[in-house]
Amino acid sequence: MNKTVNVIGAGLAGCEAAYQLAKRGIPVKLYEMKPQKYSPAHHSPNFAELVCSNSLRSDQLENAVGLLKEELRTMDSLILKAADATRVPAGGALAVDREGFAEYITKAIREMDNIEIIFGEQTGIPDDNITIIATGPLTSEGMFNSIREMLGEDYLHFFDAAAPIVSYDSINMDRAFKAARYGRGSEDYINCPMNREEYENFYNALVSAELADIKEFEKNVVFEGCMPIESMAQRGPDTMRFGPLKPVGLMDTRTNIRPYAVVQLRQDNKIGTLYNIVGFQTHLKWPEQKRVFSLIPGLEKAEFVRYGVMHRNTYINSPKLLDNTYNLKKNNSVYFAGQITGVEGYIESTSSGFLAGINAAARILDKERVEFPSNTAIGALSNYISDPSIKNFQPMNVNFGLFSNISSDIRDKRKRNAENAVKSLSILSHIYANVKNWVE
Repeated sequence: MNKTVNVIGAGLAGCEAAYQLAKRGIPVKLYEMKPQKYSPAHHSPNFAELVCSNSLRSDQLENAVGLLKEELRTMDSLILKAADATRVPAGGALAVDREGFAEYITKAIREMDNIEIIFGEQTGIPDDNITIIATGPLTSEGMFNSIREMLGEDYLHFFDAAAPIVSYDSINMDRAFKAARYGRGSEDYINCPMNREEYENFYNALVSAELADIKEFEKNVVFEGCMPIESMAQRGPDTMRFGPLKPVGLMDTRTNIRPYAVVQLRQDNKIGTLYNIVGFQTHLKWPEQKRVFSLIPGLEKAEFVRYGVMHRNTYINSPKLLDNTYNLKKNNSVYFAGQITGVEGYIESTSSGFLAGINAAARILDKERVEFPSNTAIGALSNYISDPSIKNFQPMNVNFGLFSNISSDIRDKRKRNAENAVKSLSILSHIYANVKNWVE
């Protein structure tokens, strides 16, 4: 067996896989099509570019994604090192300076002597050694066709959408205010309050706004966890008020009255010059975004440094095709990682890249394959995407509903999740003790 491993794609999953291999002395060829070619959603030449949000979601152990982050920290994840080094204020969430995060990872990968970076679009799948395909949800057409031919079946599709970003200096802080919901924690979010009349004006403008063109086969396919704001509004006048615009726990500091609705903005870079509009993933045409979103109090003269975009994502039928180490069942020299496997989210993608990388290393080093039990977050995800009983496979964020063999006799949900987190991390520490000293 050729001891060099190919990793196709330098997103979060690909970089994590490459790092786990290289740190164990295994040569890696990392293929990345940027900067020669960009997907519709990517703009930076750096690796591990964040597109949809700068938030990596909850950092609390009582939340499944918070536990997943801590498990990856325990396992020496490059992506978590970068996130912790570039984090910005976001309450109980882990949010990062988008550019600093990508720069950290790019530098770390470039400095590893046994990673050879090959720039340019890779349209075929090498058959001379182990390959990890981490081309992401926006896989290029050439690679898409190669994967489809290798698998012998069609793809599934869903949509993902990115929220607009505005400059802090352009936010009217005479109308907006900083506050923490229920007054708990630090005031990390900017809140734009609406009275009923302002909300209804905004709602009416939003539901009648012009959308960007969508191809016929792409219509009516939306991933619920990243729904465009205009799709949410179409479900009813109050849907947004029970979603991203909910005013519960927030008081307008000027009036001491709870607003009818609140639009929140979250810091997007470390120096606090950019803020993204939380929950406002959108497929509106850019001039329409400017017109409609400027109706939000505080954003009347907002400078949009990036408008929202929407794009087609792709994922394979993993329960039929992959095992619980992300290894292709019919060709054990091929692994998949990232959102192309149907894991949804940046941290979930990192987890799949980690597990694929560790198991590719195990094959090279003649070690036992590394499987994670489903009472860990890493294992819950990998066992979900490889469960052959799933017939209608859909992308999934990590959640405690995917776990098995966990405590159920504690009625308080937070306490129950906290106890399960302690058990999970204990399991992880034993696994890491086994794999951390592997070296070629």
